[in-house]
Order: sequence, then structure tokens, then C-alpha cells
Amino acid sequence: MDGMVFTIGHSTHPIGRFVGLLQQHGITALCDVRSQPYSRLNPQYNRENLKASLPANGIVYVYLGRELGARSADPSCYRNGRVQYELVARTELFQSGLTRVREGMQTYRVALMCAEKEPLECHRTLLVSRHLAARGVGIQHIHADGSLESHADLMSRMAQRFGLDADDLFRSGEERLAEAYRLQEARMV
Repeated sequence: MDGMVFTIGHSTHPIGRFVGLLQQHGITALCDVRSQPYSRLNPQYNRENLKASLPANGIVYVYLGRELGARSADPSCYRNGRVQYELVARTELFQSGLTRVREGMQTYRVALMCAEKEPLECHRTLLVSRHLAARGVGIQHIHADGSLESHADLMSRMAQRFGLDADDLFRSGEERLAEAYRLQEARMV
């Protein structure tokens, strides 16, 4: 393993509860990976509000939605009007975002934040964590109750969701996991 990154969904938590979850896990830098860093229903998570509230709690706020967001500004990342995570992951901008996260890990205990409570329902898992994990970075997903789930356990849960967790004579575990990623992405985008 080449370091550890956490992920978290802000969900509808009051800001105090959210900060408490970050502090519970020793997070010192929050990387916002939302393409649009605003929430109409939960304005405590608007970019400017986070930039103002987190430093008072010893947490640095970094916006990485341009690099690691699910809605790329690059039209080549879309097919039939739908974003394709595989195409996003190939862009230079996305790769530079992964590099920034890895560099940040040298100084900070980093959490990637998006809106969704459930990590399987979010691009922070299906796009960003997938490619960080492929580069040897350990991933822990922080759940709303404060518990942690390893990326490997989350991927097992995802494969099970699609019945792809059993041994298969014709496909490797890696191929079954790639199929589970594809199926889950299709449900979301």
C-alpha cells in the first residue's frame, strides 16, 4: 500500500456532525470532488461555507472538482449525452487530480468528499477511488455512522449486488469486478 485516503459523503449531516466524523478519523485535508461544489438543500456544504468553517477545526479545504468531478467539461468524455467514467479517467486533467491527491497525502490525512451518503452510489468510489486503488493507494470509506469500510470490502459488496462474487470458470476476479463497476456506473449516470 502506498498511503491511505478516506472518502466521505456529506449527506444531510449538520456541519458539526460532519466535522466530528472527519475528526474521528484524524482527517486534516478535505478534497471536494463535486463538479458543482454547492448544495441548495444543505448550504453548509457550499464551497465558500466549507472554506470558512473547516480551518477553524484544523482541516484544510481543497477544491478538486474540476479535476476529479463526475461531470467533465471535456465533451470527449461523453457518449450519447452521458458521461463515461472510463473516458474521464484517461484525461490529463483527471490524472493531474490523482497526482495532487497523492502529493497531498505526503503532508495531510486526506478525505475525498462528495454528496452521496452511500459510497457505492457515488463517483468518488466508482471513478476516483478505483483509480487511486489501482495505483496502490489504500482507501477507507467513512460511513454516516462513523464506521469504516475498506475499498476491497466495498468492491466485494458491489460484486455481490450483481451476482458477480462467485467463482467463474470463464472470467477472472478482475474481469468480474470490472463488470460490476460497469453495471454500477450504468445505474448512476
